[in-house]
Amino acid sequence: MNKILAFLISAAFASCAFAADPAPAAPAKEKTAQQTKMTTCNKDAEGKKGDDRKAFMKDCLSGKPKVSAAQQAQRDKMASCNVDAKDMKGDDRKKFMKTCLAKK
Repeated sequence: MNKILAFLISAAFASCAFAADPAPAAPAKEKTAQQTKMTTCNKDAEGKKGDDRKAFMKDCLSGKPKVSAAQQAQRDKMASCNVDAKDMKGDDRKKFMKTCLAKK
């Protein structure tokens, strides 16, 4: 009987050892730059859906700077003047581009 009692007590202690909490979890890793950028872009994309959201996320994650309306207007004007001056060369082109870009 003593052997059975000793066996039950040792079994109880052994089961307690297995029931103990596992090793503490590893400390949380800091987010990578890409993960941080993704979090920021997701927050900025709230309210956008479908293709609009896809385009926004693509630009945001690629790191392209936002273009102001004035900058876009200047780019459009430059493109238009370049199309008009496609057959010109040298000084004639320079003069034309100068006057074309100066127009409002």
